Amino acid sequence: MRRSIPILPASGLPDATTQAAKGRGTVVAIAHRFEGRGRDAESDGWEQAPDADSGAPGAPRTEVREQQVRQMLSRNESPDIPFEVAVNPYRGCEHGCIYCYARPTHAYLDLSPGLDFETRLVAKRNAVEVLERELGARGYRPSPIAVGSVTDAYQPVERQLRITRGILELFGRTRHPYTVITKSAGIERDIDLLAEAAAARRAHAALSITTLDPALARILEPRAASPQRRLQAVRRLAEAGVPVTVGIAPVIPFVNDGDIEAIVQAAADAGAQAVFHIVLRLPWEVAPLFRHWLQTHFPERAARVMARVQDLHGIDPALREGDETRAPRDYAATFGQRFRGQGPWAQLLSQRVARAARRAGLAQRVPTLDGTQFVAPRALLQPSLF
Repeated sequence: MRRSIPILPASGLPDATTQAAKGRGTVVAIAHRFEGRGRDAESDGWEQAPDADSGAPGAPRTEVREQQVRQMLSRNESPDIPFEVAVNPYRGCEHGCIYCYARPTHAYLDLSPGLDFETRLVAKRNAVEVLERELGARGYRPSPIAVGSVTDAYQPVERQLRITRGILELFGRTRHPYTVITKSAGIERDIDLLAEAAAARRAHAALSITTLDPALARILEPRAASPQRRLQAVRRLAEAGVPVTVGIAPVIPFVNDGDIEAIVQAAADAGAQAVFHIVLRLPWEVAPLFRHWLQTHFPERAARVMARVQDLHGIDPALREGDETRAPRDYAATFGQRFRGQGPWAQLLSQRVARAARRAGLAQRVPTLDGTQFVAPRALLQPSLF
């Protein structure tokens, strides 16, 4: 029996005849950019099993593979990213956000950035042990660590595996500063740890809210918490004394950009201290996946959306249409411009966010965290009597 999920090339726009499955961002197992030839896979039966969460027949279930890693700290050298170090407990993300810029990282596992990214996850089971060793290395200098900078540290599997909580407990013991980035209400579970660290100016939370429309959220980011649930998490964190920033990320022209002012005001009402925005980015395989999603859900505006996205990233008009030899170019990863875009439309978006933030009394800068309290793990050990 042939596998029912199409494996498609990373270039060009797939025919949008394959509709979305409930609870999944895409049903397309698009081929990744490192594949030297196409694949025609036989079914192994996994897509026929009931979904682990919904029980829907024929829905692809989530598989989690445990991995023993040798390194957790990821150093950032990009000049336009506001942190130097990050940790990610998981590879892949069950939230299934169609726009996720991290999807192409699954290609390094020889897995599809499409369906595999949200159904075939990797959990770093020895993350806490390895991170403790890295923090205890001689010469280590603390800098605020971004938790979940690539894939969400509070995606559904965290409820059982609790790797993220173990990392925050380690940060608490070592008094290490950190930021948690998520679109999950699951962060509420760890308010005790976050509040204690925040009271000492060592912790900050950032929640992404892309829309206030629950119907749009269900197809845009199907297994993330609902917008109202995320706002509730903002409120509970703020009430516990944890500084919270809300990110409107990404802003998608003609899809969720009409929500900007309402999101900013809702964030302020919930107790957030700051707000920021990032425009839609479509690196590598994300571009054809997003185009397929547009054709599936918003075919009448797909061309207009993509034209504006190309405007925001300054794509040369000669490169905007694909042909038999190449895909259309939809994204330019230019430092200093990739997050906010360029040109008049990008300026207008920035002005709208800035005006809305001023009206709501929100900053556009995250708080500074204190790294002077850090105690290396080796210093916490009791000296032996023998």
